[in-house]
Amino acid sequence: MKLNCLIVDDEPLAIEVIHNYVERLDNLQLVAKCRHVAEANTWLRSAAVDVVFLDIKMPEVTGLEFARTLGKTPMIIFTTASRDLAVQSYDTHAIDYLIKPISFEKFLKAVNKAFDRKKELDLMVGSTQQKTLLVKAENKTFRIEAGEIHFVESIRDHVVFHLADGASVVSYTSITAVENDLPELDFVRIHRSYLVAIRHIKAFSNSHIELPNTTLPIGRTYKEEVLQRLTLQNIHL
Repeated sequence: MKLNCLIVDDEPLAIEVIHNYVERLDNLQLVAKCRHVAEANTWLRSAAVDVVFLDIKMPEVTGLEFARTLGKTPMIIFTTASRDLAVQSYDTHAIDYLIKPISFEKFLKAVNKAFDRKKELDLMVGSTQQKTLLVKAENKTFRIEAGEIHFVESIRDHVVFHLADGASVVSYTSITAVENDLPELDFVRIHRSYLVAIRHIKAFSNSHIELPNTTLPIGRTYKEEVLQRLTLQNIHL
């Protein structure tokens, strides 16, 4: 397994140090070297990136501010001369916090953490079909495999499970309760009324999600998170 990586730093020398370390490891693939956050953002929206080596003190937008816009993916490894910002980095879900000058040993430990996290994420994604929901409907309890759900629709005081075989199951529960019971990495809330299985998405735009046999709107308040998830979470449609 290889990790695609991005280096983001406004200091050319610091970029080259990390670049040199990346080239020593056959399981890392460098996507690009960026001098500012705007350039990095462009790459993240056009290429599959697993891990970002990110400086903190950057012009215009700091590395911390940028990391907070990315959510849990891609994985972040901070590379910085600032010792006093480690605590602030915790809320960005960063893999590691490396203080410059960075030794190859510390770099390697951080990369190994990223590989361990990637394996965990892959296992979670792969567990979708093994997740079974017990749904009460029509005075019965239905066993619904998470991998068979195309999307969940909220209608007033009940939800409708729309399944891959074209069937649907109506249950008196909330879409939030269903969302909390499904694998977080495999489903995305696109609207107050819709929860969608990422693996069944055929295409998406700024305003809609296309699933087999249906198109659903992206809610205004969910738009930024949805597009970020689908663009950055290695989703290839």
